[in-house]
Amino acid sequence: MTTTTRTVGVTGIGPVEVTYTDQGTGRSFLLLHGGAGPVSMSRFADLLRGERGARVLTPTHPGFSGTPRADALQDVKGLAVLYVSLMEALELSDVTVVGNSIGGWIAAEVAMLDSPRVSAVVIMDAVGIDVDGHPVADVSTRTFPEIQSLSYFEPEKFRIDPTTFSDAQRAIMAGNFAALGLYAGGSSMIDPTLRARLGSVRAPTLVIWGESDGIADVEYGRAFASAVKGAEFVIMDRAGHLPQLEVPDRVLPLVFDFAASHPQSLGDVRTSGA
Repeated sequence: MTTTTRTVGVTGIGPVEVTYTDQGTGRSFLLLHGGAGPVSMSRFADLLRGERGARVLTPTHPGFSGTPRADALQDVKGLAVLYVSLMEALELSDVTVVGNSIGGWIAAEVAMLDSPRVSAVVIMDAVGIDVDGHPVADVSTRTFPEIQSLSYFEPEKFRIDPTTFSDAQRAIMAGNFAALGLYAGGSSMIDPTLRARLGSVRAPTLVIWGESDGIADVEYGRAFASAVKGAEFVIMDRAGHLPQLEVPDRVLPLVFDFAASHPQSLGDVRTSGA
């Protein structure tokens, strides 16, 4: 596995420094993490590479894990443009974009940019839309243990004691929360225009949702999937907000098989006249 920091030119924003891991060869996947940071995608990246022979890129959203953030990069739409620009800089093709939580929101925004480099999108327990009666949990008002309880079907298996954190770890956590709040537009973590705009997504889309998600419930997930034309919706039992961590053995075949069944890029689709 190689960790690289690269400066990418982003239209409307300027140069952005982004750090990402790049491992394996084969079908390409871009994994976009949520508020839990890149560690929430690292094991799943290893599984994709090791068990399915894939090439897997896992960027760290600028501002997370102590990485720098360009002043002009301030929202999810900007992150989406950044990652399309990164795919272009790396000359990737037939990429399946997989996002969890705010990473799912970013993946949806990437899909709406209609890049011919993207062949499919997988959205897991995303945030970003407004669903009446089913609000996203406000993590800014909750303690770290409370957030953990909302995030997992079996939170005790993943419980982390924040009192054991070093000063450096506390600083990183604070930076992650600050970056999350900035990109998501505040504690509500919604864009009131997003739900209507999802109708423009043309890439094949799979929406996976943990049945026990306490951050954004299943009905929220159902509404997210319904907003994307033709999207498949799968509910994962015994999983919460981070199914790639709780039930990776069940998420892995769903993600890889969906990608394998949609190998054609949007650019090829346009060319064929479909």
